[in-house]
Amino acid sequence: MENIFTDLAALINGFLAGAPPWLQTLAMGIVYLVGVLAFIFLNAIYLIYLERKISAYMQQRIGPNRLGPHGLLQSVADAVKLLGKEDIIPRGADKWVFIIASVIIFIPAVMVYAIIPFGKGMIPVDLNIGVFYFLAVASMTTIAILMGGWGANNKYALLGSMRAVAQMVSYEIPLTFSLLGVIMLAGSLQTSQIVAAQSNVWYILLQPLAFLIYFIAATAEVNRAPFDLVEGEQELIAGPYIEYTGMRYALFYLSEYANLVSVSALAVTLFLGGWQGPWLPSWLWFLIKVYIMIFIFMWLRWTFPRIRIDHLLSFNWKVLLPLSLANILVTGVGIKIYQLLTLGRW
Repeated sequence: MENIFTDLAALINGFLAGAPPWLQTLAMGIVYLVGVLAFIFLNAIYLIYLERKISAYMQQRIGPNRLGPHGLLQSVADAVKLLGKEDIIPRGADKWVFIIASVIIFIPAVMVYAIIPFGKGMIPVDLNIGVFYFLAVASMTTIAILMGGWGANNKYALLGSMRAVAQMVSYEIPLTFSLLGVIMLAGSLQTSQIVAAQSNVWYILLQPLAFLIYFIAATAEVNRAPFDLVEGEQELIAGPYIEYTGMRYALFYLSEYANLVSVSALAVTLFLGGWQGPWLPSWLWFLIKVYIMIFIFMWLRWTFPRIRIDHLLSFNWKVLLPLSLANILVTGVGIKIYQLLTLGRW
């Protein structure tokens, strides 16, 4: 398991010996894609069940308990139900925009996993601009949400999409700035190098403020409570997804959990030492840390009430953004002082 990607690469290259390089690259790409999709779908099915159980526990309820042992098959039953529902497209909708939005929303959610190191030697594509790639691809989600609200030809859907886009674009700025401190310490945008740089100390200890800013901004970025303003409290609808049915709605729902796992995985990679840990296999350490982060996200959701849109944006521009800039300044000064002390000039 430790070198599963390396072993697969060697196996495929051996099988395709003598084939053109582009064919070998394509074959490896397909293997990585299948592995990532399996990881996303299996996690999504389990996380839907886990969130129901966690919310039930926090609210003194039972949660799913009928289908399968302890209700484990409830998410499977929901998936089957969604597959059987009729696909309805509103008469006044912009048909192609409406259809494409439900597909596009899932593409960035899959692409960001390309640079996540799942374990030692278990990274699909080790880009030297990995963090930049993650941020660039993740920001494409706003386009799909806006398309969904606009294409539905529904005023509630449009309002929900505009709220979501305003929220996501705003919180991308402090989220990006919160990562600059880590990049400055590691001296690299490559996720594997950032993990390796944390062999002695995790960056959450050196960048606690950056981690807090990242956590808050990531919560807003994936539209989770208390920042899930795609659904207005006074409207009681599903925001930009109101006109979607069946599997089209399920793709939006699934992308939310895929994004939840991806931001948790990035937090683990940049702040919590990635896959590093004693005794256990590296991939298992990675999963443990990711699920701890996911639990904290769920804990936050079922603890705090939804806040108003003006409070949300005000908190971003007046609190998080100045703090993230201050963190960059302090980090830069600290690095310079450390360099001077190391060189013995003081």
